[in-house]
Amino acid sequence: VQLQASGGGLVQAGDFLRLSCAASGRTFSSVTMGWFRQAPGKEREFVAAIMSGGSTYYSNSVKGRFTISRDNTKNTVYLQMNSLKPEDTAVYYCAADPSVGKWLHPTSYHYWGQGTLVTVSS
Repeated sequence: VQLQASGGGLVQAGDFLRLSCAASGRTFSSVTMGWFRQAPGKEREFVAAIMSGGSTYYSNSVKGRFTISRDNTKNTVYLQMNSLKPEDTAVYYCAADPSVGKWLHPTSYHYWGQGTLVTVSS
């Protein structure tokens, strides 16, 4: 089972990026998928999650700017990031299949991608 995150890069404040997370090795359409991020010197934090039924949840820091979505036909989850801020700079990780009801907690996820770096300059 593999999760491959991509789409990171260097952008200016106010710009946008779309991250992708392609899953292989099994079908993830029936599980919750999440995005987390980790800035230098900080703990990994929750960004967004999407349930198998399509319900979405966001951290307060990204709500209204980021959108998580999934394409089950492609076994892929996306994170559309608009109005990026310098404080969004971090390595972004996708994750899959958390323990039931614990999608906020990074330690509860069973599968992780390798991370993609997003750098937002001011």
